[in-house]
Amino acid sequence: MEMDQNSAVTRRSFLKATGAAAAGMMAWTARSRAQVAGANSRLNVAFIGCGGMAGGHLGSLLGMREQENLGFLAVCDVYETRAKGFHDKIKAAGGEPRLLRDYREVLAIKDLDYVVIATPEHSHAHITLDALDAGKHVYCEKPVTHTIPEAQAVLAKARQTKLKVQVGVQGMSDDSYAAAYDAIREGKIGPVIQAQIDYVRWHTLEEGPWRGGNIDPAMPKPADLDWDTWLKPAPQHAWDARRYFHWRNYRDYSGGIGTDLFVHRITRLIRSLGLSMPSRVAGMGGIYLWPDGRDLPDNFEMLAEYPAVEGVTPGLTVHVLGTMANDRHNDHCIRGQKGTLTFTGDGWRIVEQGKPEDQPAHVFKRTGAEDIGLHHKNHHEAIRHNKPLNCPPELGLFGLAPVVMANESWFTRKMILWDERNQKMTPA
Repeated sequence: MEMDQNSAVTRRSFLKATGAAAAGMMAWTARSRAQVAGANSRLNVAFIGCGGMAGGHLGSLLGMREQENLGFLAVCDVYETRAKGFHDKIKAAGGEPRLLRDYREVLAIKDLDYVVIATPEHSHAHITLDALDAGKHVYCEKPVTHTIPEAQAVLAKARQTKLKVQVGVQGMSDDSYAAAYDAIREGKIGPVIQAQIDYVRWHTLEEGPWRGGNIDPAMPKPADLDWDTWLKPAPQHAWDARRYFHWRNYRDYSGGIGTDLFVHRITRLIRSLGLSMPSRVAGMGGIYLWPDGRDLPDNFEMLAEYPAVEGVTPGLTVHVLGTMANDRHNDHCIRGQKGTLTFTGDGWRIVEQGKPEDQPAHVFKRTGAEDIGLHHKNHHEAIRHNKPLNCPPELGLFGLAPVVMANESWFTRKMILWDERNQKMTPA
């Protein structure tokens, strides 16, 4: 079974739990200023979630505020100290944003065009869905959602509203993967049969992954942090500093290595090969080095099998390796019957079967980059000029599904299949 209930259920539960006072704020129309932004008009943005990743977005958007004609209308976080930090940075740059704790107040701002959602994974879905219902465009940090049904709901809502949802896999603003897709479709490496990629990091035993500062579990809750709202729609839990500050280590709020890191990598392969949903997935690994109360693995890998894609592959396997204890990389490559496409730091090269590595048949030098700024500019062009998004919710769903299935495989110790007819995962 999937580790979370259908998003429609969790979202209803969330709204019910937040009380009847929400009703007035939720009575928005889907038609808004955001849908009719002019080609050169100012785009007004607000931040929902003001933690670590959001800081990168804030710095990038402040740096391009004049070039991109941006206004900053609000900052919002359930931890007021964090929101205040964002507020002060924007004010120092000449802005006057509102300081809010309830994201629904942000979505009620009439002149708001889009929101940057940089909250923990478990809250991506209901905030994104509410933003779309409010007629706001969305830039949402990856993964698009916490579960597959939630991602399906976001995709359906984005199609219904025709609003622009950019998923924060900024590597998709590197043109290497679109170019790889073209080369593979042209038959330059023959029928594809295998692909591999990794995401590896090294941490000391004392530091450990995703536990910066080694927070004392007995640390009291900050007075200006609304813990109960932060938890929703996850299960209620007594205050635990580790769960708040190190949320990526806990299944209630994250998919750990899979959803935080592997999404970046497997989305590259999905884009390069034109893949959609896998046929079956296995996840392996364990909590080998940091048994500190986390319930997600600190070393993890997945093997996914994909069905045939016409003109690309008769079917292939994809291997993704991840560890937090060793940063030795594997090649990031796609193997075909005639040759191998290997991604490099500045693009990719193709070496034909049997030829030396230093004699590539084709070399591609990228013009884009894995860059948050480029990703935001692409989002702005989509809003203003209806340009294609580099990481739309379709790609967000395809990147999320295999890692959610891999996590479920790890937890259940079973192979997980994709039920194409019923559009859900199921144990083998």
